[in-house]
Amino acid sequence: MNQLEQLKQHTIIVADSGDIDSIIAYQPEDATTNPSLIYKAAQLPQYQSLIKETVADVKLRHAGKTILPATLADHLAVSIGALILKSVPGRISTEVDARLSFDTNASIRKARELIALYAEQGVGKERVLIKLAATWQGIRAAEVLEKEGIRCNLTLLFSFAQARACADAGVFLISPFVGRIYDWYKKNNPETLYTVENDPGVESVRRIYHFYKMYGYQTVVMGASFRTPEQVLALNGCDRLTVSPSLLAELQQRNATVPAPLHYAGETQPKPDAISEAAFYWAHNQDAMAVEKLAEGIRLFAVDQNSLESLLAQYL
Repeated sequence: MNQLEQLKQHTIIVADSGDIDSIIAYQPEDATTNPSLIYKAAQLPQYQSLIKETVADVKLRHAGKTILPATLADHLAVSIGALILKSVPGRISTEVDARLSFDTNASIRKARELIALYAEQGVGKERVLIKLAATWQGIRAAEVLEKEGIRCNLTLLFSFAQARACADAGVFLISPFVGRIYDWYKKNNPETLYTVENDPGVESVRRIYHFYKMYGYQTVVMGASFRTPEQVLALNGCDRLTVSPSLLAELQQRNATVPAPLHYAGETQPKPDAISEAAFYWAHNQDAMAVEKLAEGIRLFAVDQNSLESLLAQYL
């Protein structure tokens, strides 16, 4: 078996792409998108007819009313998500506007709107994960949504405090960003040689994985944002891994034996008390990497959201 096939024996593989052709090629269980991926997809020739159909549908629905580019962006994200779901057996992750990352109530409303748009396309909420930035406000929004049966994927997760708060809130899934953590340490410690043995991004996911298993949390750990095949392989056995098509291709072409899967052999311990808001902010802000990368991630997703809306505004 190639390394991708070996990984699939222990881990659910999720395609990190908005490109349907790439997703079909690697047969993942689930798929995930974000504003950056939707923006890239919207510029590809094969999606132009889908954009035009989406615009026509939105104009028909909102006849006589002002249509905001943000509305078009939501409809397009859902249209692409629904199309992807025809090629994967599991779920699609669709992201709430990053500009709402510090507004709990607005995030809840946007999530409900996205679920309603999927329902109009015949897609039930059981096949959708709502992606929210793992800010304190995003985590609180997820806590409410989970109680309504809307499963959530907490993204841009860099600190252990974020992981603890997500587990306390009972969110369905978290996406710790391996590659972006690695990027920060490599940039700030240029004299250090990082391998998978001391990769801070890999170590972060392993720590979260073992913490969740030790205390019996049901929240799924999905490693994300990989830079190399070695980072992916080092997390063999993680609940899920979301991997770009380029790295999936590399893994598919390699036949070496993958590392032994992650495993927690100990007994389940009583859960610790839930982390408070004050303790969350204190712990998160002790981690300079997490503070910088969370803020940067939100900014970059917002930039791509604005770019997507500018592109779509041309169709109005």
